[in-house]
Amino acid sequence: MAADHENGKQTENKKHFHKKNDKPLVLPKSFADKQRVHLEKLMNNMEKPVFIPEKLKNRTPRAPPEFVRDVMGSSAGAGSGEFHVYRGYRRREMARQAFLDSSHEKEEKDAKFQEKLEKNKQKAEDRTAKKRAKRQRRKQKQLAKKQKMQKEEEGEQKDSESSDSVDDNDDGVKEEKDDDAEANCFVIGGK
Repeated sequence: MAADHENGKQTENKKHFHKKNDKPLVLPKSFADKQRVHLEKLMNNMEKPVFIPEKLKNRTPRAPPEFVRDVMGSSAGAGSGEFHVYRGYRRREMARQAFLDSSHEKEEKDAKFQEKLEKNKQKAEDRTAKKRAKRQRRKQKQLAKKQKMQKEEEGEQKDSESSDSVDDNDDGVKEEKDDDAEANCFVIGGK
């Protein structure tokens, strides 16, 4: 009975294992299948955060050695393995030089770009200042013109009050002279 009981547990475990994974195991045949399976897995558990890798930073090559112990010359005593060591040194040095050149080029481009930004900003400020000055001049002109017109109107009103001449008619009735500005007025119901 004990063996049957153990077999029963094993069959239960097998059934339980089979129930957990209702979907049959699908092996991807191509990269597209692999990507599809991965996306389905992500979509099944939407609450789980997705890992998004960050952009790799520029990897700086290691500094050149201060003292090279394995100095190889063109003598005949160099063994066959020395060439591969030399090739490794050369490759690392070439990579370091390329990195230094590219970083120097990048710094120059950044400096030129910053200089161009400053130049464009200065040009924009100059244009803005020029237009602001033009607006101020125009405003001053209009203000001066307005003040001049007000002074002329005040002067005309004073002149018209002081120079109101009285003409005597034969009947002895006094008439006032109409002002020239009022004569040209086109007001409905006016004089």
